[in-house]
Amino acid sequence: MTREEFNTFIMQFADVWLDYPFGEGTAVYKYGEPEGKIVAIVAEQSSPLRVSLKCDPVLARNLREKYETVLPGQNLNKKYWNTIICTGQLSNDEVFDLARLSYRLAAGEEVASY
Repeated sequence: MTREEFNTFIMQFADVWLDYPFGEGTAVYKYGEPEGKIVAIVAEQSSPLRVSLKCDPVLARNLREKYETVLPGQNLNKKYWNTIICTGQLSNDEVFDLARLSYRLAAGEEVASY
């Protein structure tokens, strides 16, 4: 997955905007105004791409146990955040599904427990 593919996907959601509160190179996608809740964090210069997403705690743990490219969220609450190294172990569609879940969690939507 490329940075551009992820950007195109995540920016389609209502009220998502891009910020750089940690400086250049760390793209932070937020939901809502004025402060915004973080939906995703992308290390722009990483190769392969690294994407951090909010997740249901049970699902987060299960994904880490199943995939070596899913790690506890770097510099984030490890109970709720995963960092995904986009090597292809998870398909683009699977990463997009996790990004969709992260958006729903940030937006405060009810989501099924995993």
